[in-house]
Amino acid sequence: MMEMQNLSNILFQIDNGTLALPKFQRPYVWKRADVSELMVSLYKGYPVGNLLVWTTSANPKDVKGKHPLAGGLHKLLLDGQQRVTSLYGIIRGKKPEFSDADPKAFLDLYFNVEEEVFEFYSSKMKNDPLWISVTELMQADKGAFDFTHRFEIDKQHTYGSRLAEITHLKNRTFYVEVVNSEDKTLDDVVQIFNKVNSGGRNLSKGDLALAKISAYWPEARESMQAHFDEWHIHGYSINDYQYKFDWLLRCINVILTGHSDFAELSNHQFVATDIQDGLNRARKHINSVLNLIEWRLGLDHRQVMGSPNSLPTVLRLFDKENSGLGGKERDKLLYWYVHAMLWGRYTGTVESVIRQDLITVDENEDAVDTLIERLRQDRGHLRVDPQNFADWSRGSRFYPLLYMLTRMSDTRDLCVGIGLKKGLKGEDYQLQLHHIFPKARLYKFGYARNEVNALANFTILFRKTNVRIGAKPPEEYFPYYESKHPGVLKSHWIPMDEHLWKIENYREFLAERRKLLAKAANDFLDQLYHGELAETPAVESPFDQRDRTVRPVSIASDEEETELKEAMDWMEENGLPRGEYGFELVAANGELLATLDLAWQDGIKEGSSPKVALLIDEDDETIKIASAEGLRCFTTVEQLQQYVQREILGEMTPV
Repeated sequence: MMEMQNLSNILFQIDNGTLALPKFQRPYVWKRADVSELMVSLYKGYPVGNLLVWTTSANPKDVKGKHPLAGGLHKLLLDGQQRVTSLYGIIRGKKPEFSDADPKAFLDLYFNVEEEVFEFYSSKMKNDPLWISVTELMQADKGAFDFTHRFEIDKQHTYGSRLAEITHLKNRTFYVEVVNSEDKTLDDVVQIFNKVNSGGRNLSKGDLALAKISAYWPEARESMQAHFDEWHIHGYSINDYQYKFDWLLRCINVILTGHSDFAELSNHQFVATDIQDGLNRARKHINSVLNLIEWRLGLDHRQVMGSPNSLPTVLRLFDKENSGLGGKERDKLLYWYVHAMLWGRYTGTVESVIRQDLITVDENEDAVDTLIERLRQDRGHLRVDPQNFADWSRGSRFYPLLYMLTRMSDTRDLCVGIGLKKGLKGEDYQLQLHHIFPKARLYKFGYARNEVNALANFTILFRKTNVRIGAKPPEEYFPYYESKHPGVLKSHWIPMDEHLWKIENYREFLAERRKLLAKAANDFLDQLYHGELAETPAVESPFDQRDRTVRPVSIASDEEETELKEAMDWMEENGLPRGEYGFELVAANGELLATLDLAWQDGIKEGSSPKVALLIDEDDETIKIASAEGLRCFTTVEQLQQYVQREILGEMTPV
C-alpha cells in the first residue's frame, strides 16, 4: 500500500514514537557530503526516493533507541533511515531518539543566498549575512521573514524567496510504501528489506542473528562495540561495520555451538545469559590469542596479522582446551597460524574453510597436527622459498613475515647496536621501514618501481638511524656500521659479499638476500614446529596503558595514519588488495614525481579498473600530478569506499 505524507508529519511521528527503527537496521553512515547533496536535490526539486515502513505491533525490544513506543500499531522504517535522520537533524537541530548518528554529520549546515549552495560552517561564514544557518531558518518563528532584514533592500525579495523555498521543504511530500500484513515474520521483513534495498548492502545473516539476539539482550550491540573500542585503542582495529560484527558473532557462535553458520546461532534457544557468556569467553580467548601472537611471533598490530578469519578456529581450540595448550602444542599451533596467513587460507569466501577446520578441531584429539596436515595437503608443502620474497610493497602477504623475523630474531639497529624491540622510549626509537638501497638512487639508475620496493630491499631500523643514513648507498654505510657493531649486518640477513653492495649489482643483492630471508624463515618456523624455539619472558598484556604506537613506516600524522590503515583494512575485509602504502610515482625517465599515501597502480581489480590513489591532506600540485599520470584520486576514505562499493563491489550505501 502506498501513502503520501509530508515531511512535517513524518518528523512528528518520530517525536511521538510511532515511527521508529528496527533493531536490525545498521547505524547512520552518511557523511556531510551526503547531507549536502540531499539538500541540494530537495532544493532543486529533484526526486530523492520513496520510504518503506513496516506497520506492526512492535515490541520495544525490537526497536532502536530509548524512546517509548505508544500503544497500538507502529511504523518501523525499513528504507530511508539516512534521509529521514538527516532531515530530522537539520530541522529539529538534534538527532532522533532512535539514532546513533554523530550530529556533526548534519548540524551547522549553512545556505548561501547569493550562490545558492549548501556548505557546513567554516570561518569564512562568520559575520557574512549571505550565509544562513539552515537549522535556524527551519526553526524561525516567521521563517524567511526573520532573515530578510539582513540583506540589501533590492535583494530582499530574491533572497527571501530562496529561503522560503528551503522552509517549504517541511511540506515536501514523500511517497511511503507500507508493509502492513501482521503475519509477516522478522525473516520475511528482512527479505523485503534486501529486495527493495538492492542499491545498498543487503542485511547479512549476521545482521539477522544480531537482531534476534538484541530482542532478548538489547545491549548486545553496545557490549560488542565496547570490545572493538578496546581492541582499536591497542592497534587491533576492524573498521568495516558489517564485517566486524559478523566476525565477532562468528567467534561467539563457534564457542557456543561449534559451528560458523549463523543459522545455528539463530536456531538455538539461547537466553541473554548464554550470549553474554559466549561473548565473555570470546573476548577472553581473543585477548589470550593476541597476547600469544605478540609474545611468540612479534606480530603486535592489525596490519601484520593476516585475516581475522583465522581466529575462530583458534578460539574453538582454546575453548576446548580449558586447561590450556602445552608449550610445544602451543608453538605448533602458531606454526599453523603463520602458514595459514602466508598462504591466504582465510581470505575471500571462507565459510567452507572455517567449517572444515572447526570439524577438525572437534573430531580429533591431535587437532593441531591434523590442521597442519590438512594445510600441507592443500598447499603441497609448507616451505618458504626465496621466490616468495620476490614480492614487493608493504601490502605483500610476506611483509608480516619479514616483520616477524625482525622482531623475534637478534636483529639489531645498525647505529645503536641494540635489539629492535618494542617499548623503548622516545620518538627516535620508533621502528621505521628502511630501504637498504635508497629509492632515489635506484630510480635514477633505472630500476622499476616493483624492484625499488622489493621486500628484499626492506629492513627495519630506529627512526634516528633511518634519518641518519638518509640516501647513502650501502657500499658507504654498511662498512661503517659493521666495524662499529660487528655482526650487525648479518642480523639483518645482509649478504656479506661487498661486490653486492654496489647499485649496479642490486638485482644480485636481492637474489642473495631472498635466500637468506627464506632460510631464516624456515629455521624459525621449524623451531616453532618442533618446540625448539627458546622461551622468553611473556609480554605484558596488550590491553594496558603502555604506548602502542610502534609503526614501521613514516606517516605525516597519527590521524592520517589511522585513516590509511582504516582504508587498507576495509579493502582487505572486502576481499580486495590493500594497496601500496607510500607509493612512489615515477616518470618514464626515472624522476620521482610524487609520493602518494596509498595507491593501486594496476587498479583495484588489476587490469580491469582504473588506477586509484588515496591522498589525504595533500596539496593541489600532488593531486594534479597524480591525475595527470592517470590515477583517479580520492581525498577521503569515505570517497574511496563509496567508489569501491559503487564501481567495484556493485554496492551502494543504504539510504
